[in-house]
Amino acid sequence: MASEPGESIPILTDVILSASATLPPLVERDALVAELQTALAARTYALTEEVLRAAFTELEASLFERITARLRRELPEIIDATLRERLGEERG
Repeated sequence: MASEPGESIPILTDVILSASATLPPLVERDALVAELQTALAARTYALTEEVLRAAFTELEASLFERITARLRRELPEIIDATLRERLGEERG
């Protein structure tokens, strides 16, 4: 992006120094920082909870599918072997 002649890119230290003159008093800044910390923490915790709940839901669905698939696969054989054992037939 070309800049207009005469336009200059601001220097970061100049911007910070010019802004520091307009900063609120220390007590107000501390209150503002505390308020911002609280707001950021609340939003962060809400996002974390949402992401964890989604992950647990996905894990639960995945585990349910794996468990039911294994039961479908193995239960008929277990039932058959147990019935044959109890009824005296040898499996061969």
